[in-house]
Amino acid sequence: MSAQRDDPSPAAAGTAGFPAGGVDALPPPAMARKAEDIGRTKAELGAANTFALAVLAGAFIAMGAVFATTTIAGGDDLPFGVARLLAGVTFSLGLILVVVAGAELFTGNNLIVMAWASRRVSTLGLLRNWAIVYAGNFAGSVATAGLMYATKQYTFAKGGVGAQALTIAATKTGFDFWQAIALGILCNALVCMAVWLCYSARTTTDRILAIVPPIAAFVASGFEHSVANMYFIPMGLFVKSDDSFLAASPDLPDLSGLTWGSFVVDNLIPVTIGNAIGGSILVGALYWFVYLRPERGGRPDG
Repeated sequence: MSAQRDDPSPAAAGTAGFPAGGVDALPPPAMARKAEDIGRTKAELGAANTFALAVLAGAFIAMGAVFATTTIAGGDDLPFGVARLLAGVTFSLGLILVVVAGAELFTGNNLIVMAWASRRVSTLGLLRNWAIVYAGNFAGSVATAGLMYATKQYTFAKGGVGAQALTIAATKTGFDFWQAIALGILCNALVCMAVWLCYSARTTTDRILAIVPPIAAFVASGFEHSVANMYFIPMGLFVKSDDSFLAASPDLPDLSGLTWGSFVVDNLIPVTIGNAIGGSILVGALYWFVYLRPERGGRPDG
């Protein structure tokens, strides 16, 4: 989601009795119209700019993943819930960077279905945006994983960071297909709720405060995010290729199932399907139905 394009025209910003440039949070009906305007803007953005912003989003989400991995590395003495909460709060950095700095994220862009359902974006425009953004997110995430591997940061904490990266990657490639879809659905319902809440925001502080709870909740709960996994699993695969690191780290999980094939087939494909369902249908389509669908007297304003 590009922060620079988050605010529609002054007239749109002043809907539902809220003056343009005001400080009050937008109510849900105005949020829906704002989401519709943003969706159209995103779909009309040029391919080169869309891809560049998508690469940035992949890198931003990856940096959130780096932060989360480092924070919980070697934290075996922490209660499970506490460790997961810390991972979730720190991972929130990724979406904060996407929203505030401006970038194009596939999971957040599932909300473009609101503009599509209102016929302000064509089916081709919707699919074009998703394809370009998904490819850019993949490039940015994997490139960041490669750069992090080159830093050998995974050897920090006496190898604890690398062991944590391997554990995360091995766990993510161990889900069955339908389980991964279900985890993806729940994840992107929360991610798109975070983006949706940002549509009500008037300030950067508002946006940050709106983002952290839903993102922390999905990470703490173990739900699956396709773009995050474009970093987590390749990073684990890169660390797995370091034979000397593996030899010096006896307490590692079973890595036999951690392969590039399992990354794509067992995780990325089903999680992407789940993310698309959770974001497009459970959030985007539902809020379109409530606030934007054609009615006898027009859209509901209350």
